[in-house]
Amino acid sequence: MVFRRMLGVFGVGGPSVETVLAGPHGRPGEYLSGEVRLQGGDRDVLIHQVVLSLVTRAEYEHGDHEGSAGLEFYRAAITGGFSLGAGQYHAVPFQMPLPWELPVTEVYGQHLHGMTMGVRTELEVAGAMDAGDLDPISVLPLPSQQRVLDAFGALGFVFKGADVEEGHIAGLHQELPFYQEIEFHAPPQYAGRIGEVELTFVADPHGLAVVLEADQRGTFLSEGDDVFGRFHVSHEEALHMAWEHELESWLRAVAGHGHGGGHGYGGHGFGGHEYGHEGFGHGGHHGGHRPGWGGVAAGAAGGLAAGFVAGAVVNEMLDDDDDNGGDDGSFDTGFAQQAVQNAYQEAAYEQAYEDAYEDAYEDAMDTFEDDN
Repeated sequence: MVFRRMLGVFGVGGPSVETVLAGPHGRPGEYLSGEVRLQGGDRDVLIHQVVLSLVTRAEYEHGDHEGSAGLEFYRAAITGGFSLGAGQYHAVPFQMPLPWELPVTEVYGQHLHGMTMGVRTELEVAGAMDAGDLDPISVLPLPSQQRVLDAFGALGFVFKGADVEEGHIAGLHQELPFYQEIEFHAPPQYAGRIGEVELTFVADPHGLAVVLEADQRGTFLSEGDDVFGRFHVSHEEALHMAWEHELESWLRAVAGHGHGGGHGYGGHGFGGHEYGHEGFGHGGHHGGHRPGWGGVAAGAAGGLAAGFVAGAVVNEMLDDDDDNGGDDGSFDTGFAQQAVQNAYQEAAYEQAYEDAYEDAYEDAMDTFEDDN
């Protein structure tokens, strides 16, 4: 993918820059690889450094004030200073680490409505930082996260939306200053008892925390309340876990709980402890095959994919000026070969994960069906 723009700090006749990604997708814990290419303008310039950053849009709540704003959460210089002559071509390869806690923006090829994620390229010239453009990237779920999302689909949850909330979840170690909430309407059999369920992933190299928050509806005997749950498992355990059984047990407990108080129900690694959003808190059918959100959407209930918007979300944060025109002759052949090699490696990587995932899913479904 190629992003191109003229450097505004130079005005007309200044150099141009384009950021070329080896691929438009990434996963938490991986690297985003590519190359920043500069083409000199009509005069020599001194580039002090090239800076890459990751930016998302986060909801915030500070006292009586709430809203959303762009939030930069990773920033690193990929070069020192160098001179760029008039008409000179200069390429800078890079590998940007993607945080393990990176929010998911795409599931089953569909963009999660409400999510924004981008990479920004900036150049410091003559003591001034060029503002840079922000261009979208897609973040796919880890296999362990995908397994949980498949279980939500199998149980009949309907996707509502997703966002990023500024703050931290009490009791969990977080590296990033925010967390993602993926919102679902509860399965129809819980209508009147559970409104919405919010899902949050907090991953690290060793495992995955799955945090749940249910909007428990009130009755004539009690007020409604938010009920929490948490599972903490390794990535391998998540692949083999019967999430359908665990989630439905938690839903039944939430639906049958008759009074408020922010209670928590949990499974592995949770033990029923309560949790809250620190500083930013809030007061089925089963099949023997792998469920797909798109497949569920074709059913009568609309399915988990309802509400998704195909393609990338473009809002005030993300520029929609991608240049997909013809080759300008400046493409580095060595980089092209490396990109092809990376593509083959990524394909082999995804195939291995898919094979392991399919085996783990079948085992989990067999366990779930035996328990019922």
